[in-house]
Amino acid sequence: MAPLLLGIDFGTGGAKACIMDAEGHVLAYAYREYPISHRRPGWSEHDPETYWRATCELVGEVLRESRSLPEQIAGAAISSALPSMVLVDEQIRPVAPALNLMDRRATEEVLLIRETLGDALIEEVTANRIEDHPSIVNLLWYKRNEPDTYSRTHKALTIDGFIVARLTGQTTLNVSSAAFYGVAYDIRNSTFRPELLERIGVLPDLIPRLCDCTEVIGEVSAAAAEATGLLAGTPVVGGQVDCNAGWIAGGAVEPGDAQVNLGTSGVLGVVHQNMDYLSSPEGLRMVNIPYTTSPRDTFSAVAVTTTGGQALRYLRDTFGRLETDVERMLGVSSYDLLTLQARDIPAGSAGLIALPYLMGERSPIWDTSARGVLFGLSLHHTRGHIFRAFMEGVAYALFDSFSVLRRTGIKINEPIVFNEGGAKSEVWRKIITDVFGLPTALVADRTGAPRGDAILAGVGVGILPDFKATAEWSSYRDHLEPDPRNHEVYAEYFELYKDLYPSLQSHFAALRSIGLRQK
Repeated sequence: MAPLLLGIDFGTGGAKACIMDAEGHVLAYAYREYPISHRRPGWSEHDPETYWRATCELVGEVLRESRSLPEQIAGAAISSALPSMVLVDEQIRPVAPALNLMDRRATEEVLLIRETLGDALIEEVTANRIEDHPSIVNLLWYKRNEPDTYSRTHKALTIDGFIVARLTGQTTLNVSSAAFYGVAYDIRNSTFRPELLERIGVLPDLIPRLCDCTEVIGEVSAAAAEATGLLAGTPVVGGQVDCNAGWIAGGAVEPGDAQVNLGTSGVLGVVHQNMDYLSSPEGLRMVNIPYTTSPRDTFSAVAVTTTGGQALRYLRDTFGRLETDVERMLGVSSYDLLTLQARDIPAGSAGLIALPYLMGERSPIWDTSARGVLFGLSLHHTRGHIFRAFMEGVAYALFDSFSVLRRTGIKINEPIVFNEGGAKSEVWRKIITDVFGLPTALVADRTGAPRGDAILAGVGVGILPDFKATAEWSSYRDHLEPDPRNHEVYAEYFELYKDLYPSLQSHFAALRSIGLRQK
């Protein structure tokens, strides 16, 4: 029997799985959306058991759809959106809700760690910003605010680490994902600095064992085999962060390769091997991640707008009842119905600008207090104008970070390649193409991150010699060139967009303070 490979990816809004053969062909794909809880302002959580239920359902579905036998699965790998955190006891039972990447509750802990260690030391060690609320910051929040939960915690896992532990019994953290623990993670030497953990009062024992992305860290247990339908003894490899997984699936393996995902967050990543960039002032305005292909000397420089695709999901869930009803009755995508209304609105949305900061913002402004704004709303604006303004706002946010990246001189190959999530929308791709003023293309096989995980599993178990094959397997379609007139219009609106945030920055902070006092 020909060997097959399993990949599973956990995003903020749902999970995906695929089965792939050794030649890169995807034989089956499945998806499950799951709810996000916002119990308080700035909080964003999942029920951790949702991840395990999704795993069992997705694995069963792709095995059935591909007509594969469990014994054909030669290896599995898992990725997840980060930063995320699942606190578990020694039996790998969750002791608290899971925190996802939109959670921004630990603002006081950010300040406390800054006072204790200083930004300069944190950034020198991690090459990342503490404002991203990495897992160590959230661990300190639990210690200070829910000490009973903290005392019952055996390990602080990522989402993918939680599923790996449920499958194998091993609690691990791959070096791709470790950057999102922050504070004490030495990104250049792929190790944690225990003396820094001790200075802020976080127990080093709570950090899982570090492993390479390609390391076979365990095998599917008998209990996990019964729950998922996999064969007991199936190898499971270390894993990776979800954006790396998606970009590997899209063929991004060479320095300069640049791809865009429009999942819950809008993410643009550039592969590079420039160690100096990691410590540069502009580089520290981005997120820096060890890249899966060679995580000790290759990195992805990542621009992130926190609520990219999530902005559109919010609009759908809050104002799109008609579209969701049509989707339920006719099977037409509710997102397609929303973007269709935006399609014929002119560039600039007839004088309407959205700041898409629905849960604060990451690069390049790094402000957890920032919130969404509609600027210029008037009686002539329709739902279509509002939908398009938010799509343009996400494009402006990504272009703001892209402009920072370009100033560093880091190599960026063209075309910019669209990959996952809302990138399937031609309307949104055209908007981003015109805002950037650069040629773009769409990955032909849009299975995305789970396919990148299957490729990782193949490398880990030795079925694939390395990651180079993915570049040969990847092809691109729907090439777009920017419209010069639209780009000129967007250039003016972008300058106004850039001016809005500084004008509102202090008011965002005041609004947050009022909200905290009212709470």
